[in-house]
Amino acid sequence: MPPAAPFIRRHGAQPFIAAVLHGGPGAAGEAAPVAQELAARGFGVLEPWQSETSVEGQISELRHQLETACAAPAVLIGLSWGAWLACLLAARHPHLAAKLVLAGCPPFEARFAAQIDAVRQARLRPAERQELTALLGGSGMQTPAGLARAVQLLDQAEACAPLPDLPPPQISFDRGIFQSVWAEAAELRRSGELLREAARIRCPVIALHGDQDPHPAAGVRQPLRKALPGLRFRLLRRCGHKPWIETHARAGFFQALEDALAPA
Repeated sequence: MPPAAPFIRRHGAQPFIAAVLHGGPGAAGEAAPVAQELAARGFGVLEPWQSETSVEGQISELRHQLETACAAPAVLIGLSWGAWLACLLAARHPHLAAKLVLAGCPPFEARFAAQIDAVRQARLRPAERQELTALLGGSGMQTPAGLARAVQLLDQAEACAPLPDLPPPQISFDRGIFQSVWAEAAELRRSGELLREAARIRCPVIALHGDQDPHPAAGVRQPLRKALPGLRFRLLRRCGHKPWIETHARAGFFQALEDALAPA
């Protein structure tokens, strides 16, 4: 079951100047390694867990979480789906967002998304593809072992050179949240409403994207730069979908986050 809203993990000490938003949607806990590393570097970081089953619900939930836990506008670090959520929150409630950092962002136009699954599939052996399809489509991810295996296979399909010794995060996956929220989010992208919302953002926006991410970098850089001419885009070399697990990109990724969190 999803946690009662608003559920917020706090990492480090006050003041909490940043919030790391998990992906999925419905993969609460995924952002913990990023929040923990930033806390170890001396930053106060929030890790909101989203429990609502609609896009509007998640925006409202996140607004309440930030208003509850932050005394000032926060730097929003969005991971995958969390990057879209950060954009929507900043567009609707600009007083809550000091800056956006989008990591592993999905493409903002549907035409760029057509080959994502094919790239993932090509990086797995046939038996692994069948196993992942069964886990994603059935009830296997309802068990801890099944969820861990699905995450392992997805990382294998989306990573470049993942560090072998990083402990996996404890993820609370909710299929109902995923199916409901993602269906709405995909329609926002298809209709162009997602980009129209992004064009309303007034705070600085930084996108960090792996050059080996199945989500094509051009699908973030090209549409978002039209909507936000001031976008700062950085392509991370030898990096997949999750820069924080990558051997070659992890250090540069966290340095970029430190730079984004540094006082102006």
